[in-house]
Amino acid sequence: MPTSMRGPYGLEIIDSCVSCPYREDRLFCDLPHAALKRLAAITSVSFYPKGATLFVEGQPGRGIFILCTGRVKLSISSLDGKTLIVRLSEPGEVLGLPATVTETPYELTAEVVEPTQANFVSRQDFLGFLREYGEVAVRVAQQLGQTYHRAISEMRTIGLSRSAEEKVARFILTLTADQKSEKGPVKTKLTLTHEDIAQMIGTSRETVTRVFADFRKKNFLTLEGSTLTLKDRAGLERLVQG
Repeated sequence: MPTSMRGPYGLEIIDSCVSCPYREDRLFCDLPHAALKRLAAITSVSFYPKGATLFVEGQPGRGIFILCTGRVKLSISSLDGKTLIVRLSEPGEVLGLPATVTETPYELTAEVVEPTQANFVSRQDFLGFLREYGEVAVRVAQQLGQTYHRAISEMRTIGLSRSAEEKVARFILTLTADQKSEKGPVKTKLTLTHEDIAQMIGTSRETVTRVFADFRKKNFLTLEGSTLTLKDRAGLERLVQG
């Protein structure tokens, strides 16, 4: 049975892939029982506070991190210090996958944005795991495909949007995509700062602040603390569609 104990930072402890209560909802974790037992045997359970770094861009890829709870910010940086946030990773994702599979340095920096459980598997153990279980290799290919499609979506947001308003609207629609409701407003937790959002969509913090204020005036949304309430999805969709 899944444990009900709490770990560091008040997180629920998911101490085994076999007993994880969420595994059936997650692409990589929903594996045959034998594969799950083997994965549990090679996995180290780890907890991280907000602001912790899992790995850094350019660091030799030493293994993968299976994100059990919490969220992680993935970013890239230029030589002059500019940062672009590629996306936020959600529970169930495997971080560091391309570098681990191809035995190359991590291509991104992974920073924890809220208390997180991210279990680690070394590169050597993970590659052996892939060779042993073909089903796992298929799931890895599926996740790499999802990552590719997300990257294309981000490129579309940054490169094809005609205005800052459209960029912010696309960001909000993507953020709330899994919470669509025909019965009224939807709420979501916004853990990113305006600076973070600016780094995700290729604009300035001041512009993001201005656009959020404008969206509130138009009654598209409200923002109280870290709770964003999307009140008019159709309005934002019309803005994106031009």
